[in-house]
Amino acid sequence: MSKFDEKVELYKKFMNDKGLSFDADLLSAVTKGLGPSIYKKDAETVSGSDSKELETVKKNFLIKKLGLADGPKLDEGIADVMEQVGKSERNKYRAVVYYLLAKKFGKESVYGK
Repeated sequence: MSKFDEKVELYKKFMNDKGLSFDADLLSAVTKGLGPSIYKKDAETVSGSDSKELETVKKNFLIKKLGLADGPKLDEGIADVMEQVGKSERNKYRAVVYYLLAKKFGKESVYGK
């Protein structure tokens, strides 16, 4: 099994453990879109309590990657996803957070799904 496949399996297990349903193909596409960052411990996760980090998620992922317009709905969406993943969860995997955000905003088409 490749390192990439191991990471996807880790994220699938994480989502199963949280009781989150998911589309394995979309999760894999989102993970692939993150490139080498999934192999770096710090870059692999999102800090749900760091406002600068959440602003980066909003600007770089929601606005630039998904093409959404800035507004309060984006902040609400991020808050909802953080709630889904679990505020007390230390490992908020970026691939899982981005997957949930893409689903929430109906932007699966960005990943060809």
